[in-house]
Amino acid sequence: MQKNPVLPAHSSLVAIGDSFTEGMSDLRPDGSYRGWADLLAARMAARTPGFRYANLAVRGKLIGQIVEEQVDRAVAMRPDVITLVGGLNDTLRPKCDMVRVRDLLTEAVERLAPACEQLVLMRSPGRQGPVLERFRPRMEELFGVVDELAELHGALVVDLYGAPSLADPRMWDVDRLHLTAEGHRRVAEAVWQTLGYEPEDTGWRTPIPATLPPGWVARRVADARFTRQHLLPWIGRRLTGRSSGDGRAPKRPELLPYEA
Repeated sequence: MQKNPVLPAHSSLVAIGDSFTEGMSDLRPDGSYRGWADLLAARMAARTPGFRYANLAVRGKLIGQIVEEQVDRAVAMRPDVITLVGGLNDTLRPKCDMVRVRDLLTEAVERLAPACEQLVLMRSPGRQGPVLERFRPRMEELFGVVDELAELHGALVVDLYGAPSLADPRMWDVDRLHLTAEGHRRVAEAVWQTLGYEPEDTGWRTPIPATLPPGWVARRVADARFTRQHLLPWIGRRLTGRSSGDGRAPKRPELLPYEA
């Protein structure tokens, strides 16, 4: 007689990281961001009465800032599950010390893994295009570190980088750095399944149906808007040492019962 599979029963989740985990660009009607971590928490809360959730992620944070500002807070909460996604902002900087990134990520994992029942790491998604190609070697070096640390410390790895659906430019917002609402939904599904829950969408990796590409004029207009609204401000912040997350507090700083 076949036994029924044992389903996970997590009662708390703490998410740490940068804009990817904060939820940009999955906008709610009130202008706040939702994102994959909120979606995941909602699913987990629907299964477990009294489920608690905190999201300490703040846009623009480098791995050193995540370690300094978020790791100790997550450790003190002692949740069932901690998700950590960090280091990608470092790899996108013109000057990036990958040895330091490795050391800081190692420090974070070594502190987080004993503080929860399950640590979840990720190989971040990458949008097709020249930006990815330029920084691909650093990104893949980072993901190699993620894989090594997961094996050493019993963490789960969600492979978003290897998902064809999330490489599609249509899954990315006009800033070309953050996923759309549909992209975040697919990430939530990926983490959900990696944690051992029954799939709600077995085809989250499957690309959306092909459509005719935009014409030359439409592409040039989009490029100009992207440069004016997103690329130039991003370059300006890099040159002046500022970050989009400066002075910004986490949206869910306390581990409290989940409320949508």
